[in-house]
Amino acid sequence: MRYFLAFDAGTGSGRAVLFDETGAEVATAGQEWWHASDPRYPGSMDFDTEGNWAALARCCREVIAKAGVDPKDIVSVSATAMREAFVLHDESGAEIWACANVDARADAEVRELKRDHPGLEEDIYARSGQTYALGALPRLIWLRRHMPEVLERAQALTMLSDWVLYRLSGELTSEPSNAGTTGLIGLADRKVLGDAMEKLGLRSDIFPRSVVTGECVGTVSGAAAKETGLAPGTLVIAGGGDCQTGGLGLGIVENGDCAVLGGTFWQQVVNVPLTLTDPSMKLRINPHVVSHLNQAEAISFFTGAAMRWFRDAFGQGKGYFELEAASKEVPPGAHGIIPILSDVMRYNEWIHAAPSLLNLSLDPEKSGPAAIFRALQENAAIVAHRNLEAVFALTGERPARIVFAGGASKSPHWAQILADVTGLPVATSKVKEATALGCAAAGATGAGQFGSLMEAGAAWSCIEDEYQPNRALRDLYDEASDRWQRAYAAQRALVAEGVTQSMWRAPGT
Repeated sequence: MRYFLAFDAGTGSGRAVLFDETGAEVATAGQEWWHASDPRYPGSMDFDTEGNWAALARCCREVIAKAGVDPKDIVSVSATAMREAFVLHDESGAEIWACANVDARADAEVRELKRDHPGLEEDIYARSGQTYALGALPRLIWLRRHMPEVLERAQALTMLSDWVLYRLSGELTSEPSNAGTTGLIGLADRKVLGDAMEKLGLRSDIFPRSVVTGECVGTVSGAAAKETGLAPGTLVIAGGGDCQTGGLGLGIVENGDCAVLGGTFWQQVVNVPLTLTDPSMKLRINPHVVSHLNQAEAISFFTGAAMRWFRDAFGQGKGYFELEAASKEVPPGAHGIIPILSDVMRYNEWIHAAPSLLNLSLDPEKSGPAAIFRALQENAAIVAHRNLEAVFALTGERPARIVFAGGASKSPHWAQILADVTGLPVATSKVKEATALGCAAAGATGAGQFGSLMEAGAAWSCIEDEYQPNRALRDLYDEASDRWQRAYAAQRALVAEGVTQSMWRAPGT
């Protein structure tokens, strides 16, 4: 039996997942992590390359031990990761600086860019599908101002998925589905927007050689083999951004296909043609790993992280399944509780309200852990629904179904809530780790098992269950959605007035 291993460096955890040649998951190991803020720089979110690589290497060794496989039977290894986060390397390849995805330290730089270069953000968005909100451009300018010695030494910029491949093989490469989230890669041609970088006095050659998902970039080095337990010489294959490899793992490889990926953040994605852009700049457009498609995407912030927070703070020692079992007894609508967490996608004005729970009752049966847990699940579905409706309005088409994946899709109850709220059938994948599965499919393609990524996605994706919407609940959830929208607007206003503090806000907003 041949095996394929995927590393997944996510926002809230790192994982190693092993698949066999049929696409079946053999073993997985993960470690929760978070990213420290540098107290000197408000909004910063550093990525610990040394500590997090050690965590990924431990996960790899654990997976190999769990599966009981000979490392020589692992044909290839690939990597996927949170987008937007990047690593800077010096001339020797060593990492000299790294940030996580929602690092927001470049607030002043975004404001200055908008003031001093009117129209530049709009031009960059039209070509790359990205605004300054999570882009690399303001962060690089921030480095030039605050850490000039770092930027002067920087010879290469890699995304986290590329960085994992570098740790494995020693090869510095750049793959566009993830690099595209810097806002410096064109949607149509996947090339660096060198003119935009040069206009601002930045080097346009900082991206290393470009590779495509499924391309072999090298082999596992002797040093990496000792750290991970992999066999030296194992093929190292280019992966991609987590959302895009997740789409591949779900078989979301045709125009119009739709998915919700439920992890620490929730992503709602629809495949679109290369020519589509959003005149409102509220949605983002990303390169897909399938080269002839892009993905229109909306993001719900900290959805999975909020569930972890609730479990740890109020779960009274119970796990997710125990909390959910109790929440199933709570009637739809969760007694009117309104969670204020993620807003809908506003890429050009991304400000979230302060985390809060509104409309609580003094009746413990109506505002206890079970009721709040259900309210959090329903709210995640409401925000996802509103985000998807914005994408459907842009494309002018509605899909036949939503494919639901990620950790949240392990819950049949949550999948049913998503169907009830959206009014669309919701299909769940047999393999819940769709992001890792798509990454492993890329690895299998690079190793010659498949002739193309589309062939791999079609062969390995497998729908396990489908949930039909309960039409009788549509009016209830539409009314709950309207109340949430009005309540959220009021809570955003409190942030604007300085009464409360935003959960997260994009730099320059």
